[in-house]
Amino acid sequence: MTVKRAALIAIAVVLWACLPWLAPRYLIDLMVFAGIYTIAGLGVAFLLGQCGIVTLAQSVFYGIGAYSVAYFCAQKGLPSPVAVIAGVALSAVIATAVGWPVLRLSGYFLALATLALAIIGHVLFLEWDWLTGGTLGIGGIPHIDLFGLVLNSPQRYYLFVWPIAVALLWLHHNLVHSRNGLALRAMRDAPEAALVLAVDTHKLKVQMFVLSAMLGSLAGSLFAHYVTFVSVDSFAIDRAISFLLLAVLGGVYTVWGCVIGALFITIMPQWLSKLGDIHAFVFAAALIATVILLPEGFGGALQKWWRARATGRRTQS
Repeated sequence: MTVKRAALIAIAVVLWACLPWLAPRYLIDLMVFAGIYTIAGLGVAFLLGQCGIVTLAQSVFYGIGAYSVAYFCAQKGLPSPVAVIAGVALSAVIATAVGWPVLRLSGYFLALATLALAIIGHVLFLEWDWLTGGTLGIGGIPHIDLFGLVLNSPQRYYLFVWPIAVALLWLHHNLVHSRNGLALRAMRDAPEAALVLAVDTHKLKVQMFVLSAMLGSLAGSLFAHYVTFVSVDSFAIDRAISFLLLAVLGGVYTVWGCVIGALFITIMPQWLSKLGDIHAFVFAAALIATVILLPEGFGGALQKWWRARATGRRTQS
């Protein structure tokens, strides 16, 4: 790592740490949600970019994580780690059971199958009101308590969520550049060749689908602890579409791009709301323009610019 790059990273870390004390409360609140959405969207972006799998089922696992926290913490009085682990484990089991047959499909059929899963999950969240509270929801979820430090403010939760998101991004970056990452790209770009090289593509798809579901559940658990209230409206189909939109806008071929996508879908609508009733139209137009002008997403565009800049420097030297 060069001195200049290390200095840029150090400046970024200092700005990140100072932001909670300089920015207004509503912006920190949005940044917390962006961090949570980054974790959930990371699984969707990874599946789409590295495996070529379009999933619209992330809202289901997001809801499972949230309702696990609501049930075990608010209703049973169990500590938060137990609830989070239970939600992640349940999501992994469901993803394995559903993913094993469904991931034999491909293309539009697979996307429709995951959409059907999202619809089924939303209906179950609504109908099982004895467990989820239905439209009334479940309140009284306690804040996370870290050895006596209660995360009951946006500033504290911001400093808690984003290190988790960055750690997960770093782990996924390592996975992409590992031997398994090479197998994933081979499965995406040349599935027949991957089979010839003895890559069990179906098993690999299921494993990545389970990993994505676990990330969705973790994000849902963090969401429930932050808002201290969950209802079925938070896990509708539009949430699944938002996670997919996040991945596409950020750039599915760059791990860090989902951060930009999460910031875009979280902060941009709030800023545009100042325009009044026309803000939804303006936001839709911005999405269309982004997809047309930046087909590789924000992350892909920045990566291309950085590589071109580095190539120009080497040419000049």
